[in-house]
Amino acid sequence: MCDSSQENHNPGTKRLAVTEAVGTVLAHDITEIRPGEFKGRAFRKGHIIREEDVSHLQRLGKENLFVLHIANDEMHEDDAAYALAHALMGEGVKVKGEPKEGKINIIAETDGLLKINRDALLAFNMLGDIMCATLHNNTVVKKGQTVAGTRAIPLIVKRDVVQAAVSIGVNAGSIIRVRPVRKPKAGVVITGNEVYHGRIKDAFAPVITEKIRAVGGEIAGIYYAPDDEAFICERLRELVKAGADLLITTGGMSVDADDVTRFAIRKLGVEHITYGSAVLPGAMFLVAYLGDIPILGIPACGMYAKTTIFDLILPRVLAGETVGRRELAELGHGGLCMKCAECRYPVCPFGK
Repeated sequence: MCDSSQENHNPGTKRLAVTEAVGTVLAHDITEIRPGEFKGRAFRKGHIIREEDVSHLQRLGKENLFVLHIANDEMHEDDAAYALAHALMGEGVKVKGEPKEGKINIIAETDGLLKINRDALLAFNMLGDIMCATLHNNTVVKKGQTVAGTRAIPLIVKRDVVQAAVSIGVNAGSIIRVRPVRKPKAGVVITGNEVYHGRIKDAFAPVITEKIRAVGGEIAGIYYAPDDEAFICERLRELVKAGADLLITTGGMSVDADDVTRFAIRKLGVEHITYGSAVLPGAMFLVAYLGDIPILGIPACGMYAKTTIFDLILPRVLAGETVGRRELAELGHGGLCMKCAECRYPVCPFGK
């Protein structure tokens, strides 16, 4: 005959009937759910079972409990959670409170851009018996927002698994971090003969102004320019002299004979220039750098599409990231806008 008090499917624990558990140490949190009233921790791991707890535990459906016994080569889920969180964290994030039912959350310590080392995260989750789930890489987050959660999956986990996870974090430098996004002083050149000569009303200026203000920036100046390389180039230089630390051009990015904006940008003497992205809308987008000043060239889609490649790249350059061919190519997976009747970006798969 089997002894039910000894039967155990969780290493590091011993199973006891609730009625025999008085005076023992509870090995795990116990959750209580009262529909419409309460959902949370009724008993905390480490709680010493008292006589008066027995009836409460039975009301929660607990006829048996696990009491704790951890070998030297094992760790309790809560201790593992702390170790895992610290292995994952880099700059700009911190743990929120203490583990709850074995899980601990990681939150943003500041407003900024969430960066996830996806290769290291995959290696971390491939270890088994531990896990971490995060928000998408390059998500703009607010201070205090939960960006990840991690835990050991079993109640008791092998210490060498946790140590392997820590090593992955150390070797990666950081797996989860939040980079601050600076507030730009943007200079804008709106190109096109039709706008410059007043044949049509400009629709770009209000769109760009709203998006720059949304990230806490300001407009250093807005110029209108005809389709003339020298004219566009000179307006950009004037904006730099006026203190602009971000340059934005609109229009003139297609293959038409009159579209010369990208050639004007090249004449500035830029060090890096990338034309074309794997995103729709925004295939004819341009990124360049004049020293440490980013230049973003927005094609015509920026006038009529609420969310475009510009919205994906702006926070990244403001976080100090150098965006080039690879970064624009990687956006192809998820870079097709669904053109929803009501745009809910960033709560959608676009750019993820």
